[in-house]
Amino acid sequence: MKKQKSPCIDICKFIGPNGWCLGCARTREEARKWKKLKPYDIKIMHKNLQRRMEIINNSS
Repeated sequence: MKKQKSPCIDICKFIGPNGWCLGCARTREEARKWKKLKPYDIKIMHKNLQRRMEIINNSS
């Protein structure tokens, strides 16, 4: 199975109490662990990132 590309868009600014990135909504720790995630975990992460981006966009 092909490894999914990182959601990073090169806007690495970690903010707020959760430490989410403004560009991809991952935490620093999640970004570090990205390459080691299994496909199922990546799928779950993408769903979480979509929700986080909505929260980030609504709070701006």
